[in-house]
Amino acid sequence: MRITLIGSVSFVKRMVGIYRQLESLGHEPLMLGHMFGLADGTERKLMADIKRDHAWTKREYDFFRRWHELIKSGDAVLVCNFDKNGIRNYVGGNTLIEMGFAHVNGKKVFLLNPVPEGVGYSDEVRALADVVLDGDLRKIG
Repeated sequence: MRITLIGSVSFVKRMVGIYRQLESLGHEPLMLGHMFGLADGTERKLMADIKRDHAWTKREYDFFRRWHELIKSGDAVLVCNFDKNGIRNYVGGNTLIEMGFAHVNGKKVFLLNPVPEGVGYSDEVRALADVVLDGDLRKIG
């Protein structure tokens, strides 16, 4: 299965690890190439731009459109949701938008960990997630 990995840029190193695990399970994971450079530290300019002005960087690099195209090219998305900023299983605004892209394009939405609680958009995450994997990538089918 062709699976686009989505999640907060702060999870990028963990996402690359999940990318490799999906490969070993016989899937074809998809991510923008920038993600690998952010994970290994070679995308210094991009990281500096993100730290300087994240909103500007998203527009400048056309990330919404590029992620949308990548999501459309796959069969499913895997939301990599880990703890962040005191929120268990964090799903941020950008990731929520990407989940919406997947949903309206008929792609299956896998949530790696349970739905975040205590955020104002938990219902939307719950509505968009087709399968909660509870951390077990072998449940993808």
